Amino acid sequence: MKKILIAVMLSISAALFAQNITTASAYFKTISEYYGTIKDYEVDFETRVEKTEAAGRLSFKSPDLLRMDYSTPENQVICFNGDMLTIYLPDSSAVLQQSVTQDNTGASLATPQGLSLLSRYYSVAYETGQDAEPLEEGSDEMVVKFILSRKSASEAFRYIKIAVNPSTKLIRRVEAVTPKGETLIFNFYDYKLNQDITDQRFIYDPPSSANNINNFLFAE
Repeated sequence: MKKILIAVMLSISAALFAQNITTASAYFKTISEYYGTIKDYEVDFETRVEKTEAAGRLSFKSPDLLRMDYSTPENQVICFNGDMLTIYLPDSSAVLQQSVTQDNTGASLATPQGLSLLSRYYSVAYETGQDAEPLEEGSDEMVVKFILSRKSASEAFRYIKIAVNPSTKLIRRVEAVTPKGETLIFNFYDYKLNQDITDQRFIYDPPSSANNINNFLFAE
């Protein structure tokens, strides 16, 4: 009888402990769902691709309007108005444009569409565990870290690490590694949510003096 009682108590303890454990995929789903409730946001960003750094301000409006105004390189712009992707490269005095159909994936990572696609094509796991930990060694900023591994060799990244602020459920850092071992890092700071951004924000007229390259994604 005593052994049975101990077994029952252990089972109850295990069940109670399990209630406090959230699987990585379930946790990540809550992040994606929260992004789905955001009407619009603006956020400062910094990127690093190997030794090349860039920075600027990103604007997003649901469901698919996106604009990135760079301070470094100065005046560079990436804008998607729902139909057309436009990239202005001031150093080359070039405007790249690509018509994007409904079948194309033009979603930014930090959007409900982007997060949903990641869940579909990558396996989601905790990098170390579900508890918040420092963003990096010596940092006081606490985040939950996910690691996403590709399910197919056809995906653009071998794996993606995503750090999320557990209080705000907003993405703080993304680190993506290509099959060739190249590392892309995106940092996001100072989110401003639901500011009633107008559609005019996503209308961009590049300099008329720039050289236009249409359908650049398919150009030889």
